[in-house]
Amino acid sequence: MSRSPVDPAAGYSHIMAQFINPLAAHISTVKRRLIIIGATLLVALIATFSFSADMVAWLNRPFPNQLVFYGPTEALFASIKVSFLSAVIVSLPVIFYQFWKFVEPALLQKEQRWAIPLFLLAGGLFILGLIFCNLVILPLVIDFFVSFGMDRDITPQLSVGTYIDFNVKFLLIFGCAFELPLALTLLALAGVVTAKQLAQYRKHAIMAALIISAIVTPDATLFTMLLMAVPMMVLYEIGILGAWIFGRGKEGGSGGIDLPLDPDLPIGTAGTRMR
Repeated sequence: MSRSPVDPAAGYSHIMAQFINPLAAHISTVKRRLIIIGATLLVALIATFSFSADMVAWLNRPFPNQLVFYGPTEALFASIKVSFLSAVIVSLPVIFYQFWKFVEPALLQKEQRWAIPLFLLAGGLFILGLIFCNLVILPLVIDFFVSFGMDRDITPQLSVGTYIDFNVKFLLIFGCAFELPLALTLLALAGVVTAKQLAQYRKHAIMAALIISAIVTPDATLFTMLLMAVPMMVLYEIGILGAWIFGRGKEGGSGGIDLPLDPDLPIGTAGTRMR
């Protein structure tokens, strides 16, 4: 009995369907969760907008004079910027939850129990970065530049748009920078890097911190670069410590925690990615 010939086009279509269908499902899931996050940010932005005047007054504490505006829409956009910062803070639980629901199917049960503590720690570090920037960094920066001009008999008149933009950028940058120790610790826990490797690349990290500070700071002066680069270097050292404590134990490594692989897990599952 003769066998019917196999259609190469049909086989190719079947292989492509096996590849494209999961990818399309992932893209659809990402799109849906991004829409939820965007809608949450929009609702939070509208809700916090009514408190924008109080938030502007709070950010204006380091500057003794009244802020001014030079364009019809400047005060409005300044209020929107400060409301957006508040919306990001208020929406952090939803943002972390959506991220968690996206990665949850790829994790084992024993891995999932670490999710809530990690997300709480990530949120806490972000808030800590905002507090540190608002109470320590911004007063130093503003006092330095205002005093520099006043010492030369120049009267400071800061526009609300420039001032709020300066503050919001610094706050968001420091909030994200304070996630560095957690990121390095997680990379070490996953076996991507070790504390010894991070220590060996300390000089590169210092250079990277200076370059990043020069790029992301609202003004490219040496003073503001150092005010951002120095905390980033300290956070990198904390990340090395976290990698040394929680990272996997490897030959010649830092003596971290070495969790054995689960022998019952089949090769190729999510479980073999984590020890």
